[in-house]
Parts: sequence; C-alpha cells; structure tokens
Amino acid sequence: MSAPNETQPQPAWLGWSGMTHRGKIRQNNEDAFLALTFDGLQPRFLGKTGEAALEGGDFVFAVSDGMGGAKCGEFASRVAVEKITRLLPAGYKLAAGGPSSRFDKLLSDLFAAIHRDLLSFGRSYPECAGMGTTLSLCWFTPLRLHFAHVGDSRIYHLPEKGHLRQLTHDHSHVGWLRRTGKLSELEARVHPHRNALSQALGAGQQFVEPQIETLEWKRGDRFLICSDGVVEGLWDRRIEEVMEEKTPIQSLAAALVTEAVNVSGGDNATAVVVEVMPRPSSP
Repeated sequence: MSAPNETQPQPAWLGWSGMTHRGKIRQNNEDAFLALTFDGLQPRFLGKTGEAALEGGDFVFAVSDGMGGAKCGEFASRVAVEKITRLLPAGYKLAAGGPSSRFDKLLSDLFAAIHRDLLSFGRSYPECAGMGTTLSLCWFTPLRLHFAHVGDSRIYHLPEKGHLRQLTHDHSHVGWLRRTGKLSELEARVHPHRNALSQALGAGQQFVEPQIETLEWKRGDRFLICSDGVVEGLWDRRIEEVMEEKTPIQSLAAALVTEAVNVSGGDNATAVVVEVMPRPSSP
C-alpha cells in the first residue's frame, strides 16, 4: 500500500445517500443502514442524503442484513447498528491521527462485541436462537478509509478513472469459488448454496474473523455498501454503469435499490453510496 499523501489539500467533502426497501416478497425488512459522524464529543446521526466537509470529525456508514426468522433478523441488524453508534465514537480519540493498527483493533473489538451480544441473546431467548447478521462498514477519516466486513453484504469501490472493484469477500463457499476463479459470476448467482454463509455475526457461530482493511481514498472515488438484495437484482456490470452515471449522489442509492427491486425483489435491498468530492455540489 502506498503511503498517504500528506500534502493533499484539505478539506475534502463527502456526499452520501442511503435507501432500504423490503422487496416484493418479504413481509418485514431485516436490513438496516447507518450514517453517522463523530468528533470525540458525541455522535450525530446523518440524514438519508447529505454532504459535509471531511475535517474535524470522522464519518461511518454501514449496512447490516439480519437473519433468524420472525422479527429476529430485524432485531439482529439493529443490534449491530446500535453497537456501532455506542462503541466507535468512544474510540475516536484513541484512533485519531494514529496508525492503521489502532483502527484495526477498534473495528475488531466492535465486531467481537456485536457477535457476543447476538450469541447472548440467542442463548437467553429461545425465539432468538440462531439469529445473526451480516455487517459491512466504512469509516472515513481525513486521509483514509478503514473498512470491516462479515457475511455476504458487500462494499464496492469505483475510482473516478477506473473500474468497479468489490473490496469485500463474500463469506461463503460459493464466494470463495468465485474469488478463486472456479465459478463465473453467472454460475455463482445460480448456485444452490449461494446463500449459505461461512461467517456471520451471531448465527450460533463460535468464532468470526472479520475482513479489516485500509485504503487511501482519492477525490472522485465512489463507494457502495449494499445488502445481497441489491446484488441479487443487479449484475456487477450494471452496478458499475449506474455508479458511473452523472446522477447526483443524493439520488444514487435510490436508483440502485429501485432497479434491483424491480428486476428481482426477492429479498430486502439496501444501498448506501458515498462519494469523495473536491468541493460542495452547492454553495
């Protein structure tokens, strides 16, 4: 990884949008998403759309996709969101200006805490047995993006000049087969075990090993965090086409979710799109 460009002009701006839809079949929405900023004093929830200068504070965006039947999947995804809101702002001063290893430790501790809580609920309440959630999270700081992930929700990166790249690994055997070139995208999409996860938070699993990485963002970058309901409706190439369009960032999540639901709609669909901008889009 190249060293961060410490002379990069500041501040950069972030624009974002988020949308969730229960789809055409599900009776409830087990997805949840979060947009949050914090500065060492207190966290502030962000609206579904907005833009702000990336200075003096950090920004966190996340998508979780619960599982467990009845209302348990919905509860599990919201446990994840609530835990992020409480734990990450508390670690802001510890991580601010420090090496990436501090962020890695905070994110690893966060995922472990969510995992423990979900397992505890599952042991204490029979109706919660086996409930779990995926979680994909992006933490933006003035120079870097730190991301963490468990499950089959996804984080994509589209540079201003370049092609869409999936940053996260689907934690499933089918995902491994796809990454190692043993399955094409078409074969992976129709595989009978494509939804069988090898890792999730909770879900009765003893251990989880989240994928945690850091990269240097650049102006013009766009990032997508989405649940598998979006991927079910849209091929990677179509996601790239929509992300490349000059659609204002405030409309982009809705465009992706609406199209995915129209094409498929068999699952809840959630998207959060974030763009690193050189300046505000409006005065």
